[in-house]
Amino acid sequence: VLGPYSTDEQRVLWLEANGYNRPVWERYLAWLGGMVTGDFGQSLKYRVPVSDVLWPRLANTGILAATVFAVMVPLSILAGVLAGMKEGGALDRVISLFSIITTSVPEFASSVLLAFVFVLLLGWFPATSTMSNGFDPLQLVMPAMVLILFGFGYVARMMRASMAEVMQSNYVRTAILKGMPFRRVILQHALRNALIAPFTVIVLQINWLLSGVIVVEFFFAYRGFGALLLEASLTQDIFMLQACAMISVIVAVGTQTIADVGYGMLNPRVRFI
Repeated sequence: VLGPYSTDEQRVLWLEANGYNRPVWERYLAWLGGMVTGDFGQSLKYRVPVSDVLWPRLANTGILAATVFAVMVPLSILAGVLAGMKEGGALDRVISLFSIITTSVPEFASSVLLAFVFVLLLGWFPATSTMSNGFDPLQLVMPAMVLILFGFGYVARMMRASMAEVMQSNYVRTAILKGMPFRRVILQHALRNALIAPFTVIVLQINWLLSGVIVVEFFFAYRGFGALLLEASLTQDIFMLQACAMISVIVAVGTQTIADVGYGMLNPRVRFI
């Protein structure tokens, strides 16, 4: 922070001014007390309050996550339902193969491949997502596309497995044998029960979209929460790193709680009265 030419006296004064000469537990408790009031400390890299940098970055990731969620979840549920309705059919094989491929390819590899096709060859989208000239939806397409493809396969496979299991259940077979229209059987009986297992997986994707997208945000220079977490780690910006870690924990606990409560509401067998 002070540079390579600082004197020992300057370093000692800086440590005292920033409280680094106090015990670790005392510093952490003081930081927790400030966090409750919205004071995360001073960023060592940006030389401004942590909250001035943290909240805009968190909002950027929120925009990206909302875009990915709005596209990925309906597509993956639809694909899983179509594949699970007729297990072993041609459509099931195609969707299952595509899901396995998208899940198997790591994010950095799909980022390079999609950037080569849509940026270099076709020139449809910009190469970076810096948003330096204000919000541009086109700059959101490439990182969102990578994340949608990666998350699509996992959710679709879970939905397909759950749907295939429900289609073999007695109440679905009975409804079909009674002559109920197949579409009505799917919408009124099969779909709701098939959503029980994938619901937890879908909700937990929120946590992944917050702090698990570091590679994608870094690759496309998207100024989001994941990129900020990486910057704080590389520059040893301790207050920024603490704030990012705390936000990640809060979101992880919150999404897990929502998943548990929602699972109980969808599945009456696990409700506690």
